[in-house]
Amino acid sequence: MNKQIQKFLESAEKSILGKQHETKMALCCFLSHGHLLIEDVPGMGKTTFAKTMAKLLDLTFARIQFTNDLMPSDLIGIQMFDAKEGKFNLIHGPIFHQFILADELNRGTPKTQSALLEAMEERQVTLDGDTIELPAPFFVVATQNPRSQIGTHHLPESQLDRFMMKIKIGYPESQYEKQIISNDSHTENYQKLSPAINHTELNDLYQSVRSVTVSDKLLNYVLALLENSRTNNSFQGLSPRAGKDIVKAAKAWAFISGRDFVLPDDVQAILAPVISHRLAPFQNQSYDQDHELSKSLIKMTKVD
Repeated sequence: MNKQIQKFLESAEKSILGKQHETKMALCCFLSHGHLLIEDVPGMGKTTFAKTMAKLLDLTFARIQFTNDLMPSDLIGIQMFDAKEGKFNLIHGPIFHQFILADELNRGTPKTQSALLEAMEERQVTLDGDTIELPAPFFVVATQNPRSQIGTHHLPESQLDRFMMKIKIGYPESQYEKQIISNDSHTENYQKLSPAINHTELNDLYQSVRSVTVSDKLLNYVLALLENSRTNNSFQGLSPRAGKDIVKAAKAWAFISGRDFVLPDDVQAILAPVISHRLAPFQNQSYDQDHELSKSLIKMTKVD
């Protein structure tokens, strides 16, 4: 395993107790230039999870609390007239940070949720007809409460598709939960964290991930997964964008695992987080059911 990756994971473990797999998956999403959706009940440490990542990656961080009265201008900013200069100046909103935590995204209105779409896809925003580039890297971690909870809005498919992965942090194991409820040591450890990966190292990591080899047979396997999702009545059918995300995430997972080539095991490791939020045909589909659909798709697709 790359030494920077190892340092990141070891440092994260001090603040995010017992969730190394989820941390690796989130890092995989980041190195793939994707965005991450975390679905879980309140109080599971989603905010701490995101803040820890941002600190270890040495990125500027902004947390946006989505509510039903949040407006798109609260994200992007506004043009304010400067009487002395005789012109309008842009007052930047929180979207202009490198690491965005969109907290409880599905408590915002559809209009405000849609304000994220251009930023997530194009890495730019449009304000009063002007296109403004966002900083690089640009990474959105959105959290959402389960769809059954009061005050939530369903995220439209077009927005869900902008997220490369959806993960669930889940309840901690008893040994870690005992530490969490007995003292604030994990909070104190977060305060002591220092960046594990600097900007130069991050650019090198991006280049290394891009250089990971994907064989023609591996691409055929991904194509078979896509085709099977479209011909089976249990699935909604995966788009070409989903296929691209599978390949990019598999390359990052292979790199994190210490290899410069992708195996079918890498595809299977990242498949459920990449496609679970895209496969579910029913609005009342649960997270666990989403993952069962993913597992079924793996079983019905042969590896040559």
